Amino acid sequence: QVHLVESGGGSVQSGGSLKLSCAMSGISSNAYCLVWIRQAPGKEREGVAALDSAGLRSYADSVKGRFAISQANDKNTLYLEMNLLTPEDTAMYYCAAGDAPLYVKDGRDYCDFQTIGPGTHVTVSS
Repeated sequence: QVHLVESGGGSVQSGGSLKLSCAMSGISSNAYCLVWIRQAPGKEREGVAALDSAGLRSYADSVKGRFAISQANDKNTLYLEMNLLTPEDTAMYYCAAGDAPLYVKDGRDYCDFQTIGPGTHVTVSS
């Protein structure tokens, strides 16, 4: 059974940086996708960054050039490095995992995930 736990959230001023971590266990499939998702109050859930077992990385337009997704060498931790944060980045951030690589639909990359963590909150003040 896949288990995910996020950490690293907190409060930061606009222009600052944070690095989120997601401790992962139980991922046994050689084919997988991992995604960071965020949801702000009153807004729809948004996938912000993803990677898969084939080495593909994908970012939402809103975070390109500011956020970087990576995976530890032992593949047990997923990271999201966030730079140049703005108040619009304030949200609950979740990591999620699926048992297949990313797929493309309507020109965008998607991760069909089965497991999602409890989340970690990020607040960016102006």
